[in-house]
Amino acid sequence: MLILAFDTATDVATCALVDDGNTLGEGAGPPRRLLESVNRILEAVDVEPGELGGLVVGRGPGSFTGLRMGLAAARSLALALDVKVAGVSTLDALAAGAPGALPVIDARRREVFTLIDGEPVAISPDRLGSALLQGRICVGDGAVRYRDVLEAGGAEIPPDESELHVPRASVHARLARGFGPAEEVEPIYVRAPDADRVLGR
Repeated sequence: MLILAFDTATDVATCALVDDGNTLGEGAGPPRRLLESVNRILEAVDVEPGELGGLVVGRGPGSFTGLRMGLAAARSLALALDVKVAGVSTLDALAAGAPGALPVIDARRREVFTLIDGEPVAISPDRLGSALLQGRICVGDGAVRYRDVLEAGGAEIPPDESELHVPRASVHARLARGFGPAEEVEPIYVRAPDADRVLGR
C-alpha cells in the first residue's frame, strides 16, 4: 500500500512516502510548511495524491499547535482523498528509529516527554534518575536541549546534528497499524495545553 506519513509534533516536521515498506521519498522542515514538503515528495516521484492508499500521522506528545496542525492536515487529506488514517506515537517512532534508545522530546516548561514503563509522561529531566539513564542512549530534541543533565545521569547522547534526534515519518509508516476514520485518531497530549492551564479548565 502506498502510504503518506507525517509528524508535526516537534520543531522539525517530517514526511515520507512509503510503498510496501520501501521509502520513495522523505522531507523535513517547519511544521507550517508540511504540505509544501508533501507536494515536493509527490512531484519528485511522480505520484498523484489520488494514488495514496492511506495516511499515517504522528500523535505526539509534543507541541500542542504542531499536533493540531498535523491532525487537521490528516483529516482534511483523508476527506479529500477518501483514505483511512492511522496514528503513531511520536515517542514510539523516535525509539524505533534508534532501537534500545530512550526517546526524549522537549516539552517546554523545563520538562520533557519520555516513556517510563512504556507509558508517555511529562517530567523534569533532572528527575529521570540514573536508574533509567545509566548507559542508555537518549534521542530527541529534549535529549539535545538537556544534554548536560542527562549525561550527568549516565546517559549517552548522539551529536546534536544526528538524524536519530528527528522522528522520521518513514518509521511512522512502518509502525502503523489499524487504519480507520481520521476522526478516530486522537492526539497524545500527556498534560493539558497551556491555554487550558491558564484558563483553569
